[in-house]
Amino acid sequence: MSEESKLRDLICLLAKSMFDRGLTGGSTGNISARTADGGLLVSPTGTSFGRLDPARLSRFDAQGVHVGGDKPTKEMPLHSAFYDTRSTAGAVVHLHSCHSVALSMMPDVDADSFLPPLTPYGIMKLGRVKLLPFFLPGDPAMGDAVRGLAGKRSAVMLANHGPVVAGKDIEAACNAIEELEDTARLALLTRGMSPQMLTDAQVRALVTKFDVEWDG
Repeated sequence: MSEESKLRDLICLLAKSMFDRGLTGGSTGNISARTADGGLLVSPTGTSFGRLDPARLSRFDAQGVHVGGDKPTKEMPLHSAFYDTRSTAGAVVHLHSCHSVALSMMPDVDADSFLPPLTPYGIMKLGRVKLLPFFLPGDPAMGDAVRGLAGKRSAVMLANHGPVVAGKDIEAACNAIEELEDTARLALLTRGMSPQMLTDAQVRALVTKFDVEWDG
């Protein structure tokens, strides 16, 4: 089996895993990954994470030309913005996960640091998450907003919509976006209960030890 065939299968396997666990439903969410030749494999528009077909994934060449598979997700500008501004991006995942969307609706959320410092892995896998305003689905302005961050964030939260995370590869991106949803769920579960969060010193120690992007 070729490396690209293995990547196609892995994209579909991980997408189905997230679908089966309720992290995105219906035909929501989209996922993409870099191929060895610098191209992209992308989930097609209107497809379900639970039923992606490896052979029908949208295929782009290294110049960004659609060369095979079905029509890609309408959120391509969002994916392209991460790839164009983050040289380390090997995959991008976007979900409509319930708890993170709910947290984005809360009036007192810090837009520059969307997730509270509740666990070490929320910091280690995501850095600081930027809350972006609401955009119509498919609006190229979402990509413009990500480009405006100049590659300084690996994860953003689209208000009233869902999280988007870039990772070094498809497994890292999926693990990170699941961590985002878990942290958002913890934040909602402990809301109004004055939870003991990580201190600034503890956060800084994590950032230093694990070389986390944090100050951008």
